[in-house]
Amino acid sequence: MGSLVLKNVDKAFGKVKVLHDINIDVEDGEFVIFVGPSGCGKSTLLRIIAGLEDATAGDVLIAGKRVNTLPSSKRGIAMVFQTYALYPHLTVRNNISLGLKQAKEAQSVITERVDMAAQMLELVEYLDRRPAELSGGQRQRVAIGRAIVRNPDLFLFDEPLSNLDAALRVNTRLEIAELHRKLGTTIVYVTHDQVEAMTLADKIVVLRDGRVEQIGAPMDLYNDPDNLFVAGFIGSPAMNFLPGAAVGDSAKTIGLRPEMITIGTEGPIAGVVSHLEHLGADTNVYVTVGETLVTVRYMGQTDYEIGANIRLNYAPEALFRFDENDQRIR
Repeated sequence: MGSLVLKNVDKAFGKVKVLHDINIDVEDGEFVIFVGPSGCGKSTLLRIIAGLEDATAGDVLIAGKRVNTLPSSKRGIAMVFQTYALYPHLTVRNNISLGLKQAKEAQSVITERVDMAAQMLELVEYLDRRPAELSGGQRQRVAIGRAIVRNPDLFLFDEPLSNLDAALRVNTRLEIAELHRKLGTTIVYVTHDQVEAMTLADKIVVLRDGRVEQIGAPMDLYNDPDNLFVAGFIGSPAMNFLPGAAVGDSAKTIGLRPEMITIGTEGPIAGVVSHLEHLGADTNVYVTVGETLVTVRYMGQTDYEIGANIRLNYAPEALFRFDENDQRIR
């Protein structure tokens, strides 16, 4: 039982309110990601769930039990931090097993759980090494192993991949996804990287300025955002925004995904090629339209002369429309 419910959670530091009436339901076994820009409150919210911060108002329920007044050690959680927080003088085996030893588990239980975690995370050959002898990705796996052996109701991940280089982030992301499939345990994961959110989550919670903007499955947020902020935050390259008047539309703002735009000699939008990014499998073409820079994602390889005058086109159903309050017009 690893369900999580947040009911009307507020948080203030003195007179500064950083979380506003947060309501989130996480089902048992779900992988839920809190995503948003720096300062949106996602890490503070995770710390409230973990018991490292107290909510100013509202309730936190884990596995159906109100845990507001319980310390972290009594909440049935395990947390993996951005920093690995490993003891440099201990071996991998002892780092993974430390929490179990402190909980006075039987040695047979400790051995069984450490061996299970080491097999799952491909750490068997490193059990007698110390952290300084490991790569960054291996150290992060040790930190995850330390959490696994506790058999928690709820895993909490606080930006666990941010210290890794690009290649390691991809590999570790795949490892975390596979880990979730094997364990089936509930995971709440914080990141500012919407690519991580899109590729890992069953459900994404988009936060801005301490408020929930939208909750939904990754592709639901991508295809059906509620407002301009969610539309612009979810998706890479980001959605393009233009004044509605630029295409003769009554909406205040219109949005177009880069992959939904085509380049040709005819089309409702006139622009000038300002830059190209050749990525191999596709090409990002940057086009200046009035005072706005528009990104066009061309599937495959193409070339345009910088400064060339072109026209942009799109299918009518690809257009997103927003009102003067940045809310989606459906």
